Amino acid sequence: MHLADFLSPDQIVAGLASRTKAEVLDELAAPLVEKHDFLERSEVNSVLVSRENLGTTGIGDGVAIPHGKIAGLDNILISAGLSREGVDFAALDHKPVHIFFLVLAPEKSAGKHLKILAFISRLLQDPDFKDSFINAQTREELWNLINRV
Repeated sequence: MHLADFLSPDQIVAGLASRTKAEVLDELAAPLVEKHDFLERSEVNSVLVSRENLGTTGIGDGVAIPHGKIAGLDNILISAGLSREGVDFAALDHKPVHIFFLVLAPEKSAGKHLKILAFISRLLQDPDFKDSFINAQTREELWNLINRV
């Protein structure tokens, strides 16, 4: 699996400005909505907030992987973001989240969707990858890091 198959440099937010969970979800969804005009921002945000209401996607150790399924979507879409200040995302360990990967999947894609979530989760357990992600200064640096995996 190669993350660059599911996202591009314009889907990376190197300096998230958001300070709340809802704002982060919207900021991460924005590049996907802008690039894929069939997506509706309000629907994407609604799906993501509904998923968060089931339980936080802040998995701990500074990482969150918000995700949801969108009707009519043909392929998995991913955006990534870095918050230097950290965001209270109701993470399982109650610590601020700095690294975000947002995953939108087709409504009927359970297998591939779960494989990508598991792949991202394993990747973010690698201390070298996490350190490089957190220390990246630009979108290009983040893209080069993501493009290597």
